[in-house]
Amino acid sequence: MLIGMGAYRTIVVGTDGSDTSFLAVDRAGAVAADSDALLLIVTAYEPEPVDQRAADALGNEAYQIVGTAPAESVVRRARERAITAGARQIETVAVQGKPVDVLRQVAADRGADLLVVGSVGLNTLAGRILGSVPAGVARRAGIDVLIVHTT
Repeated sequence: MLIGMGAYRTIVVGTDGSDTSFLAVDRAGAVAADSDALLLIVTAYEPEPVDQRAADALGNEAYQIVGTAPAESVVRRARERAITAGARQIETVAVQGKPVDVLRQVAADRGADLLVVGSVGLNTLAGRILGSVPAGVARRAGIDVLIVHTT
């Protein structure tokens, strides 16, 4: 439980289905358990095929799931991890769009007071040039952000 500030009530965590993003889900699940908070597990997806050359060049920094079926599978697996971490109130959300925009919008729409993301891409060349999800969230969230060290 947080002392002085009170517990978080609604926590948003972003995941793209990668092992590192699931570490952020684990941490968010533990924080949600400690705060008895609602945990919203969010993934952004793109319905149209991405340029495969761009995806190959970015590798694990592409951060984009293609199609609704894979997105639903990702949030289902993340939910299982959050339950294992102790979270009791969990909802999953798959939204079409860019990850930073989706995470910010869901957090705003649901009145979240904490947004959790993994650190992948934060200190990479591609992240510095193209902008990483954790950096974008930290700059633009408007609420507390927990960047979980996942690398």
